[in-house]
Amino acid sequence: MKSTALLTTSVAHYPKRSGKVRDIYELPEHLLIVATDRISAYDVVMPNGIPDKGRVLTQISAFWFNLLSDVTANHLVSVALKDLPADCQDEELDGRFMLCRKCEVVPIECVVRGYLAGSGWREYKESGTVCGIPLPAGLKQCSELPEPIFTPATKAEEGHDENVSFEKAAELVGLDVMIQLRDRSLEVYNRGRAHAAERGIILADTKFEWGTDQAGELLLIDEVLTPDSSRFWPADLYKPGRDQPSFDKQFVRDYLDKVKFKRIPPGPVLPADIVQKTRAKYTEAFTRLSGQDFPWE
Repeated sequence: MKSTALLTTSVAHYPKRSGKVRDIYELPEHLLIVATDRISAYDVVMPNGIPDKGRVLTQISAFWFNLLSDVTANHLVSVALKDLPADCQDEELDGRFMLCRKCEVVPIECVVRGYLAGSGWREYKESGTVCGIPLPAGLKQCSELPEPIFTPATKAEEGHDENVSFEKAAELVGLDVMIQLRDRSLEVYNRGRAHAAERGIILADTKFEWGTDQAGELLLIDEVLTPDSSRFWPADLYKPGRDQPSFDKQFVRDYLDKVKFKRIPPGPVLPADIVQKTRAKYTEAFTRLSGQDFPWE
């Protein structure tokens, strides 16, 4: 296992902006999206990362973009180093970048929920609804919903996104756009859920981002169906009525809870065993979903 995490990148000559995990470079014709090994929890980026986490996220997204290409167009152009401009072909980026079509981002987070977890479970306990959508009485924590539901949110520059009704979202981006977003998001979720089930994984919920290209075509963008954007649970351990084991940063969150982290920066340095366990969980998600060995072991 690689012992060091890549926390930042530098590609000369191109404008750069950074999010919690990704460094994004503006190339003349495309966007270069590089997934670092930074890890955030409770909206705080930890001082040390998870080696190869960025490669896992990128390779899972590339797998899904390919698998779902008959369902929807997407922004991915290439993940091959040889397809980058010569001054970007740094081995450090290998496996962790996506060369993408430029899009205008639709400012709505498209969340699809198939199970009752997280903030949805908290709301259901109080009101019997999730994002204002009434659900049957008597559901347990992590119960499967009668059918998947679409719960949009507005994209926040900082902090948490805000759940909004379908009607409110339609006021922001237009009814026709929202109908497309809802229908396409549900279709992608259902296809992803069916594939994951074949691999022994429950896709409990996820969020998608969409954009439009210069011709106005709706494209699936950003990352798709990764452990950072989705709840993946091992099907053989699934039991409603409790939290589920998951293929994500749960080891990190559990550690932060154990040390009573106050959820404000700076975060604590993660111990080596937490880093190792988290990396193993991410790479397991890749191998189980794709049926391939992780190339950077």
